[in-house]
Amino acid sequence: MNVVVIEDEQAASRRLIRMLKKQGLIVLASLSSVENAIEWFKNNSHPELIFLDIQLSDGLSFSIFESININSAIIFTTAFDAYALQAFKLNSIDYLLKPIDEDELKTAVNKYQNIHQESSLQNFDFEDIKKMLYRDKEVYKNRYTVQVGTHIKILAVPEIVCFYSENKGTYVLMDSGRSYLMGQTIEALVQEIDPNTFFRISRKCIIQISHIKDIVAYSKARLKIEVLPKIGLDLVVSRERVKDFKLWIS
Repeated sequence: MNVVVIEDEQAASRRLIRMLKKQGLIVLASLSSVENAIEWFKNNSHPELIFLDIQLSDGLSFSIFESININSAIIFTTAFDAYALQAFKLNSIDYLLKPIDEDELKTAVNKYQNIHQESSLQNFDFEDIKKMLYRDKEVYKNRYTVQVGTHIKILAVPEIVCFYSENKGTYVLMDSGRSYLMGQTIEALVQEIDPNTFFRISRKCIIQISHIKDIVAYSKARLKIEVLPKIGLDLVVSRERVKDFKLWIS
């Protein structure tokens, strides 16, 4: 099967291509911008499948399809979470959440191969997808409750420093320095909180911007977050999410 990768983060692109080749797929091209992608598709035969990052260096990748007619199927590769992904499901296209898991990639490719049909992009409502990605939800959680012994404690969202997973449990760290065990998973929490205020820096951690003290360069092109109060956890933005994190804080 012939595929094209459209991803502007070089490390993420190289990693994805390695996994695709391992599965026996032929990568015709690795493109890093809207402009390059439009030029390539104008001058080359289109692949069966495109792995598409949403946010490229020169704009949203949807712009590619507004400029040129492409009838390839799409698997989105994205760092966007939760409600945004509902749009992908509604438009009958698959997605892979960064950092991409090799088993999930294999499942997505197999899903496409089993369908045995082309996904016509003309049937995809990209405006609806963009609205889902960037819309403001009317209601977000403004407090949580946790069980502490025989007591129920109310936690105000502005006082939350971060949510994190550890030892198969999900915890919330408050600005008092105390952590509490939550009943929700990280995935469930992402759907309830304001994406303008919270960001999922990795599969295991969501941080709140108002409690960030410092952001420092870390190994392997990642970023390390320092928060107040100090905690005994390494809060590291995964390499695949650095670009979207920088956009978020700006």
